[in-house]
Amino acid sequence: MAQLKPGEVSLGTTIMAVQFEGGVVVGADSRTTSGTYIANRVTDKLTKVHDRIYCCRSGSAADTQAVADIVAYHLELYTAQHGKEPTVKVAASLFQQLCYENKNRLSAGIIIAGWDKVEGSSVYEIPLGGSIHKQPFALGGSGSVFIYGYCDKNFQLNMSKEECIEFVKNSVSLAMTRDGSSGGVIRLAVITEDNVERLLVTGDKLPEQYLG
Repeated sequence: MAQLKPGEVSLGTTIMAVQFEGGVVVGADSRTTSGTYIANRVTDKLTKVHDRIYCCRSGSAADTQAVADIVAYHLELYTAQHGKEPTVKVAASLFQQLCYENKNRLSAGIIIAGWDKVEGSSVYEIPLGGSIHKQPFALGGSGSVFIYGYCDKNFQLNMSKEECIEFVKNSVSLAMTRDGSSGGVIRLAVITEDNVERLLVTGDKLPEQYLG
């Protein structure tokens, strides 16, 4: 598996996406680390690749930004060639192809989520190695190992938009409490047929967790 190259920056992160009826909620912390040094406290790890399709990025910041840019270009090309909006599945397939064919050169774990007219809301996860998994919710990044139990226990199918927002906020906040590579603020995006709503949870508004 590809390791970070000299001078390359890791997102060392917590990313998450949850599906609900009519849309998805994606969320991430905002800390970018380079070893034990915090390179950026307010990174935006939620990247728009099309109007209603976003990706959450973990791994090498350079690798994931490059892959997201390539996919965004191809989705624009797809729209021009086919005269219709791409589906989330099409976007996820492009990410998967790039990540799998370059799995020995990339350090990239990506979650793709959004809404389209064919399948409605959907969430796809592409972990290191380039496999692809469609799931009702997905976790990624170094902070995810601390919250799998919490998410498995508290996730429910058919949650409302508001319940999904609170679920993501609490989950990412828990990961930020335990994971030294996750921190800063929580950035959220609520993607529906009508629009994309961006939300920001600053440090003083984070859900309170036990600190020992």
